[in-house]
Amino acid sequence: MIKITESEFLTSAQGIEDSLPDGISEVVFLGRSNVGKSSIINALVNRKGLAKSSSTPGKTRLINFFSVKFMKEKQIYIARFVDLPGFGYAKVSKSIKNEWQKNLNNFLSKRNSIRLFIHLVDSRHRELEIDKSVDEYIKNLLRADQKLLHVFTKADKLNQKEKSALRKDFPCALLASSSKKNGIDKVLSSIFDSLFKEVS
Repeated sequence: MIKITESEFLTSAQGIEDSLPDGISEVVFLGRSNVGKSSIINALVNRKGLAKSSSTPGKTRLINFFSVKFMKEKQIYIARFVDLPGFGYAKVSKSIKNEWQKNLNNFLSKRNSIRLFIHLVDSRHRELEIDKSVDEYIKNLLRADQKLLHVFTKADKLNQKEKSALRKDFPCALLASSSKKNGIDKVLSSIFDSLFKEVS
């Protein structure tokens, strides 16, 4: 049984220059604004309100770092969760948006500590061009020591037929619901295996 026993907010950064020092394995969460990023992170750490969601989609422009302690068979493993700004929806000027994208691009392509990218996709809207573009982008920058995991959020909104269709189209995907806690354990196990399987 794998669980997260402790979690805490560490700091926020605008880009790689003011981020925490490298050295601890990081899991990056990315997805469209309002895909449920904060809710999934809170469900994984089993703590309400650790990751804050903005009332205005796309408003958050900072990279947020959280320390997490995994426990498996009484062994402790430490990692960081990194909550990225949601893409799409942001009602900001073009110059601010360009600067924001440049900061994120630098962070994602040059950050040595990233071991796992988790692309969160709304299970009800899984064929959007913006998600396809992000998917392609991440696959193009993946290093040999990095992995990409797809998690489809709000799976409780789908009926059985829709879930079967999703699994057929995306056989490796994980379905999760932060409100019902369905699939959260599987996501947690997949994160742990990606980070620590070789050392556990």
